[in-house]
Amino acid sequence: MADTMAETKPQVARPKNRPGAWRLLANNTLASAGLAVLAIAILLAIAAPILPLADPNATAPADRLLPVLADGHLLGTDALGRDILSRLIWGTRVSLAVGISATLIAAFFGSLIGLVAGYAGGRVDSALMRGIDMVMAFPYILLALAIVAALGPGLLNALYAIAVVNIPFFARNIRGITVGLSRREFVDAARLSGKSHTQILFLEILPNVLPIIIITMSTTIGWMILETAGLSFLGLGAQPPQADLGSMLGEGRKILFTAPHVSIVPGLMIFVLVMSINLLGDGVRDVLDPRLKSGALTRPVARTAVMRETVPQIAATPDMTLDMRDMRTEFHIGGDIYKAVGGVDLQLKQGECLGIVGESGSGKSVTAMSIMGLVPTPPGKIVGGAALLQGDDLFSMSDEEIRRLRGSTVSHVFQDPLSTLHPLFTVGDQLIEAIQAHQPVSRKEAEDRAVDLLAMVRIPNPRERLKAFPHELSGGMRQRVCIAMALSNDAKMIIADEPTTALDVTVQAQVLSLLATLRREHNVAILFITHDFGVVSAICDRVAVMYAGKIVETGTTEEILAAPAHPYTAKLIACVPALGEPGRRLDAIAGRPPVVNRLPPGCAFADRCPRVEPDCRKGEIPMAPLGTGRSVRCLHPVNRETADV
Repeated sequence: MADTMAETKPQVARPKNRPGAWRLLANNTLASAGLAVLAIAILLAIAAPILPLADPNATAPADRLLPVLADGHLLGTDALGRDILSRLIWGTRVSLAVGISATLIAAFFGSLIGLVAGYAGGRVDSALMRGIDMVMAFPYILLALAIVAALGPGLLNALYAIAVVNIPFFARNIRGITVGLSRREFVDAARLSGKSHTQILFLEILPNVLPIIIITMSTTIGWMILETAGLSFLGLGAQPPQADLGSMLGEGRKILFTAPHVSIVPGLMIFVLVMSINLLGDGVRDVLDPRLKSGALTRPVARTAVMRETVPQIAATPDMTLDMRDMRTEFHIGGDIYKAVGGVDLQLKQGECLGIVGESGSGKSVTAMSIMGLVPTPPGKIVGGAALLQGDDLFSMSDEEIRRLRGSTVSHVFQDPLSTLHPLFTVGDQLIEAIQAHQPVSRKEAEDRAVDLLAMVRIPNPRERLKAFPHELSGGMRQRVCIAMALSNDAKMIIADEPTTALDVTVQAQVLSLLATLRREHNVAILFITHDFGVVSAICDRVAVMYAGKIVETGTTEEILAAPAHPYTAKLIACVPALGEPGRRLDAIAGRPPVVNRLPPGCAFADRCPRVEPDCRKGEIPMAPLGTGRSVRCLHPVNRETADV
């Protein structure tokens, strides 16, 4: 066996298959259609001077009001004999230019006002936003009419009017986002580095706001075109003989019944332009939303998609709360498949506490969330295995059956209680809601039950605490509320996903003691996820060590802590300091875990293992029994000679 740490093999860089912006946009059928239609309209508008079109302003009284498909006039003529097709293309050119220009002006000044107001705060914010409020106090179309009336009719003045009335829309949106960003830690770090206010505003905050500005612009251009057309329709925009879509529509209204095509054609063009821009704007919004860059343009559904090709047959065991076999969960992102959970077997008895231990990214949380279908789809999918909860396969149940089990039979306690609890409702309201969601009781009965739950988790003065908001409680108190919520419906199993990580050492000990006490008193099974063997030793009966989406070792807590079999387990334990041993060396694990979309052949830990042999890199490594109730996924385990075989 090798006595030294094996050198980590350099991995060959592969091109990323994460879908780019164009590919994401192409996946959205409506946005792609909008882009195609808009591109054709823009190309026709740009090419208007070189296209073989008639003079859009040339009148021919002898050819007035020719119908559609007339000889030499594809879309007919208007009341002065002017070619409608020519005027339509030139008018589209003008309308697009005005709409885009007005949007750029409104976006520039509105975003600037919003950035300065949100960042400066205080009197500057009050002065700027009160000015914006004054502009918004007037109906926008009446304000636009007043501005054009003051400046005089004309296309340029209509452009200014439309831009001015839309500045508040940008200013309010950007100001709200900037207020939140200006209080973030990265802005404080920029101040401490010596950057000026201007540098912070335009180098730190603006890049974070820019996607919102682009999204707002993409959905505003169509509205600008409509507003410009409205002013031209009233005779305040483009002046004769210049054509834009609004003026063409206004000219055709007088002869709508005798020659309807004169007004219908520009009306349809306005509709097509605005619809294509709005569809494209929705697509741009989805592409720029980082939560949707999973390869699909749909938001996560309420339950993880289950797409199993085969279903393993498991005999139900009476005393087994959870029996999971060969569960596999994957994330499909672009052309890559991330095997986050690559075939996990877990058994959890009633009243037992099973700890899942491993480094960050080993698949612990995905395993726990897959049980009740909490992995977001897209991109997550359960592609194999079965999970029996008291004999019933969770992956075969309907969405409604899973909903009834969530919070009643199975409860979750997550890592950060501040993000778990709703910030706008009191803890009492949230506890009462959790109780009434599964029990047909009155609010008074639910409130009494909530008081008992808070007292159960050792919160002093529980009835008064019902009126407190989450931000009014300490981290330990908030986590106790989450535990009380998990126990509100007499759950048979609690999944605790690193519930003590965000707490200080003293509060950690209190929470662990509380969980241990509640487990004994209520006979609740606990699936405890952590990366700390110190926590495992305090609460868990058995341990499952996880690496690269697979369980690599299982056994009782005492056995694994005393004689770890897998080299990975031994390294994890060696990282934990021991009281009374100040001279003990803490060994770090060299290298990094493999990426689960490019797992190496054989043992996934081979590149980091000090005991690696050539056969470790060949084929699948199975779980092998190593004594009673213990198994290990290793060909050359540590402490084999001390194991009970």
